Order: sequence, then C-alpha cells, then structure tokens
Amino acid sequence: MPSIVALIPARSGSKGVPHKNIKPLGDHPLIEWSIAACKAAASINRTIVSTDSEEYAQLSRKMGAEVPFLRPAEIAGDRSTDYDFIKHALDWFAQNGDEPEYIVHIRPTTPFRDPALIDQAVAAFINHPQATALR
Repeated sequence: MPSIVALIPARSGSKGVPHKNIKPLGDHPLIEWSIAACKAAASINRTIVSTDSEEYAQLSRKMGAEVPFLRPAEIAGDRSTDYDFIKHALDWFAQNGDEPEYIVHIRPTTPFRDPALIDQAVAAFINHPQATALR
C-alpha cells in the first residue's frame, strides 16, 4: 500500500472569521470534521495538521491527528499560499526521512466529506499515473 498522508492546513490568523478552524459546527470544532473523515478513509495512512497555533495543535492531536511541526509565522499569513504550507511539510518529511508517496490536501472549511469519496479520489489518482494532481 502506498504511503498516503492527508495534510490539513489550519492557520490561526483568519481575519474574516477569527479562529474559524476551531469554531463549533454542530457539536464539534470545524477542523474535527475533516480529521474524522481522513481517519475514516481507508486509503489515508496518516492525518497531519499544518498549523501555526499550539492551541490548534493540541486540539488536533486530541482528535487523533498528528501535528509533528508548527508552521512558521512567515508562511501562515493572509497572503500565504497552499504551495507554502505544502512545501514546508514536504521539507519536514524529507528532513525526517519520511516522505509520503501521495499527499491529500484537505481543507477544514469543507467539513462534510464522505470518507468513501476520499478513497475513490485517491484510487482514481493512483490508477492514472499520468496525472500530477486531482481536484
């Protein structure tokens, strides 16, 4: 089975809705919905949250995600891109000899995901080796 890591970005500095990633939605913080979907997806080996907040990190760990590093402030601002946090995570994996074969980018602001759909998307991507990304 290939090494597949779900990478969830959750910076703490949202200006539109402050701390949106940990605001309650139903009876759970917003980020918990994405962590739970990743944990339930059969194809995901690890669920990692990329955050700049120790509070978010502790909450994510409590929900079963890994937070092996904190994202530096310079790539956690309003103008930071997906590329920035993904490259930071890939650099961390490379430095720790733990590079995954695939990364699944899961945004916490899309909370209602069927884990089976994650598995279908991963399978579709793996079964099309000419593909470089799947949205």
